[in-house]
Amino acid sequence: MKPIHIVAILVVAVAVFMLVSTAGDASKYVSFKEAKQLEQSGDDSPVHIVGQLKKDAKGNILGMEYNPQKDPNYFSFVIVDNNGEANKVIYDNPKPADFERSEQVVIIGTMKNGQFYASQILMKCPSKYQENTLETKAAKKI
Repeated sequence: MKPIHIVAILVVAVAVFMLVSTAGDASKYVSFKEAKQLEQSGDDSPVHIVGQLKKDAKGNILGMEYNPQKDPNYFSFVIVDNNGEANKVIYDNPKPADFERSEQVVIIGTMKNGQFYASQILMKCPSKYQENTLETKAAKKI
């Protein structure tokens, strides 16, 4: 075999190895109910949960706890998933900037003892590039 063929085979082998190893890290989107079932079955692989912050009628966020003077790396809040189930989420990092403004939240982590421990928080915030509507009054004819 020529040296170029050996190098080509090695490159292909490394590429296949990388694809197989990263496929095992892919987590899936689930609800809180499914995350609890995974916890009960002993599966502690990370999952994604999509939801909205739990708010009262006035739009105030319910169940959010963050006190940077006491512990800057403890942040908890309540999310309602797309099936309507609410659950407490614990995030062992500082509260993300503009968290209160987020429309939708994706949390990545695992369920432990009925609480979701997030390793990452992805937020969808209102776009600052939304088109503003201009209202004009028609000129009166004299």
